[in-house]
Amino acid sequence: MYNNNNFYKKNFIFKIIQNDLKNKKYNFICTRFPPEPNGYLHIGHIKSICLNFFIAKFYKGNFFLRIDDTNPTTENIKYINSIKKDLIWLGFQWDEKVKYSSNYFDIIYEYAIELINKNLAYVDELNTQEIKSYRGTLLLPGKNSPYRDRSIKENLKLFHNMRLGKFPEGSMSLRAKIDMKSKIIIMRDPVLYRIKFQKHHQTGGKWCIYPTYDFCHCISDAIEGITHSLCTLEFQDNKILYNWILNNISIKNHPKQYEFSKLQIEYGITSKRIIRLLIKKKIVKGWDDPRLLTISGLRRKGYTASSLRNFCYHIGVTKQNNIIQLSYLESFIKKELNKIAPRTMAILRPLKIIIDNFPITKKIKLKIPNHPSNKNMGYKIIYFTKEIYIDVLDFSEKEKKNYTRLILGKKIKLRYSFVIKANKVIKDNNGNIICIHCIYYQKTLGLKINKKDPKIKGIIHWISCSSTQPVLFYLYNNLFRKKKINNINNILSYVNKKSLLIYNGFIEKKLLQDQKQQHFQFEREGYFYFDKKNSNKKKIIFNQILSMR
Repeated sequence: MYNNNNFYKKNFIFKIIQNDLKNKKYNFICTRFPPEPNGYLHIGHIKSICLNFFIAKFYKGNFFLRIDDTNPTTENIKYINSIKKDLIWLGFQWDEKVKYSSNYFDIIYEYAIELINKNLAYVDELNTQEIKSYRGTLLLPGKNSPYRDRSIKENLKLFHNMRLGKFPEGSMSLRAKIDMKSKIIIMRDPVLYRIKFQKHHQTGGKWCIYPTYDFCHCISDAIEGITHSLCTLEFQDNKILYNWILNNISIKNHPKQYEFSKLQIEYGITSKRIIRLLIKKKIVKGWDDPRLLTISGLRRKGYTASSLRNFCYHIGVTKQNNIIQLSYLESFIKKELNKIAPRTMAILRPLKIIIDNFPITKKIKLKIPNHPSNKNMGYKIIYFTKEIYIDVLDFSEKEKKNYTRLILGKKIKLRYSFVIKANKVIKDNNGNIICIHCIYYQKTLGLKINKKDPKIKGIIHWISCSSTQPVLFYLYNNLFRKKKINNINNILSYVNKKSLLIYNGFIEKKLLQDQKQQHFQFEREGYFYFDKKNSNKKKIIFNQILSMR
């Protein structure tokens, strides 16, 4: 698991670390994965976890899981639990105990006071909207706050009273005193602390002021002895602030930040804000909806941890932004399931077939392989009976061009079984087909079909009515209609209304006897996953991982 040579050799960050070690800049490597507990992890996080984890293990260093919990307004203990669960499921174990940025709040507060004493931070009374308007734009410089030139003594007193809860929420903030005319907007006196009368999941009611992510993140890295702080390219400008903070406080360690391109997959969204919106609008059913690219959503859909890790190894780590084809992600789970998933037949859209010339009390035992190329997976027994189900898409009353399924008056081969011929269609008063009357040809068991034979149109799958288990099949399509969505403000207009299709169908009654087996290939339909977590005795759910149609 730790020895993917291509992952190391092609990775520019590994080359940086190799050079640092060669020059004896470090003698011990320490990395971390620092998620904010304000949502579930997604596939982009897997890339970051893989990178940080394997760097640490390759160089026999430490890999920490740190929860960057600086905003109790949006954070929840359930997200922390889901983060830990996802890492363990993926196969990554962090060193030492889980770390929290909130563990360092006392130290970070003292560093804020140090900046005030150095006249590098001040208490501002501008509200959030006013701070934004004073900040300027990419084309226009910002302007100084009228509170920027307060004395050090006054700032210390105000900041102390902020901590004591003497001011209303949003009325004051602590800002760094840098340069309101900087070309880098983040350097225009960024906020370091804000007032939030919110109980924290780790510190309780101890604090009513909380450090911002940017102020807390770099100090947490330094306290933990992180050597290489790895993040995605959107934090490139933040690096300047990261270094400014560490250079202006009396902290020993100075980690170096390096950026790599974030993982983007066509038709997919990983923004937590957008996912919350989709959940609120009931477009998806939660963070673990299989249409999402969250780790829990991919897991529930049927992706394996190894397939996701292998995907991240192969896409590599670069500074070049690009969108990965969805089919490339799917190819990794397909390759894996092709080896491990037993084959069986299932009917998603049932249509009853009655074999007129087959006795009602008779059943013929058929021994079929669980996997066509892996004899070690053994065999199973199915039965051919008078009444069977086929898929409604596998029947047509009239001839169609290139249609190689059951047609009225024509012959078809049933998979692993006999040739049948459709003779009569029974319909209800509304013209809906109820069932098809057929005959079977007794001597055709085991007959190999010649594709050039015009008498037999093709081969279809089926299931005996006497040995069925009713289930729900959830078929997932792309959540969005566009490969890449540039205007996320209008994202709801791109939602695919047919992203989820649900069918009431059948599987073999004995299919779920093996409690450990959850992945199956339903012949001619695709790969499916038994959603054990969301199933019960009254409702059995199979999620489609990949289609074969």
